[in-house]
Amino acid sequence: MNTLNLRESLIAIQQAVPRCLAVGLVEVNTGMLLGVRTLNNHPEDVLDLVAAATRELFEGRPCSAIQTAFGIPPQAEAERRHAVREVILVSDNLLHVFQRCKQADGLVLVVVCSISSSLGMVLNKARGCLGIVEAGAS
Repeated sequence: MNTLNLRESLIAIQQAVPRCLAVGLVEVNTGMLLGVRTLNNHPEDVLDLVAAATRELFEGRPCSAIQTAFGIPPQAEAERRHAVREVILVSDNLLHVFQRCKQADGLVLVVVCSISSSLGMVLNKARGCLGIVEAGAS
């Protein structure tokens, strides 16, 4: 992984997504935060918590239960294509968008924006940036 390219990719994404406060890339198999860019300094434990929560959202039991409930059959690990591609969390003052990369299925882009952002615009811009982060992570 080229750290310089990843950092540049995260900067480009933060600039492209409206009212973006933070952007990061998480490897969901391990829950490791590969890179992060924020407007404010955050303690390391907060960033670790976001990475762990991202892993749980995409790889944890609730996600498996949802896929089972909707009749999505389990697949062999080698041919696994994850059905859950995006998760959106809305709090009183923040909008969190978690997006599984298309080509690198084990990577999740995390974008945090002000609640005053347009959800449609954030999703549109973040989706358009998945290729940028995948290129930066290679």
